[in-house]
Amino acid sequence: MTAQIPNWLKEMVGRNKAALRTDRAVNAQRGLDNRALHTVCVEARCPNRGECFNCGDATFMILGGICTRGCKFCAVTKQKPLPPDDNEPLQTARAVQEWGIRYAVLTSPTRDDLPDGGAGHFARVMQAIRSLNPQTLLEPLVPDFRGRKEDLETVLAAGPAVLAHNIETVPQLYAGVRVGADYRRSLDLLAHSKKVAAEVFTKSGIMLGLGETREQIKSTLKDLRSVGVDLLTVGQYLAPSKLHHPVLRYPEPDEYEMWKDYALSIGFSGAACGPLVRSSYRAGALYRQARLERRIAKNIGKQV
Repeated sequence: MTAQIPNWLKEMVGRNKAALRTDRAVNAQRGLDNRALHTVCVEARCPNRGECFNCGDATFMILGGICTRGCKFCAVTKQKPLPPDDNEPLQTARAVQEWGIRYAVLTSPTRDDLPDGGAGHFARVMQAIRSLNPQTLLEPLVPDFRGRKEDLETVLAAGPAVLAHNIETVPQLYAGVRVGADYRRSLDLLAHSKKVAAEVFTKSGIMLGLGETREQIKSTLKDLRSVGVDLLTVGQYLAPSKLHHPVLRYPEPDEYEMWKDYALSIGFSGAACGPLVRSSYRAGALYRQARLERRIAKNIGKQV
């Protein structure tokens, strides 16, 4: 049975929607429109986009706004996608330069129609951004590339600060929620990133409210740590429409604090947990937290 959205969450979403009407948010959206760029903020109807646009943050969605998979939780359009836009790398780089972004997150729909899953395009966008903005740090939030390690290595060779890939939910719900995805394949991708580029932080995220149990969540977080994932996001699933998977539960805010404490207790370097937290929410701040934790650990190791 679909759960009723609580009033406190309606108020949180309402405040973010109101923030979309500010001058800064309007200008941010206008800049995206003028360059024909997509953001996951808009395509996936992220409830935080008002807050993030006002902070000067945005997660660029490259490779178009059409996904080749049919996940039951996602608002991104499912149709036949267009070929990659050769102008997108430069347009994205110029947008980063124009906004003065120092930490850029790049994601994409899953592009199973492309031979490399879009890995080469990810690398070209990253290279273009770095050529115009050498101080900007990059966080690609990648699909699973159907398990092809060479495609992941193409992205890693472009020099990200963080390699992100979302596990999304507990393995027991994959068959009904993540069509075309594979839990073990996602874990293997994150593990391979650590094997190839140990210095690159890895990051993953899950949603709550799809029908998972607390023990299943704990087991999933342990699985992520077992493959060396450094950073975690945990947020509330919000159904984009009545045709999507229903929301079965709305955890109270204090449960998210509990998950943050648990994540840090089992070794994550940073965790962002809250009802409206999404994969790229305050991504730069989470990265800086992890970098500080790594530096402290290294200093302690030297003293010992």
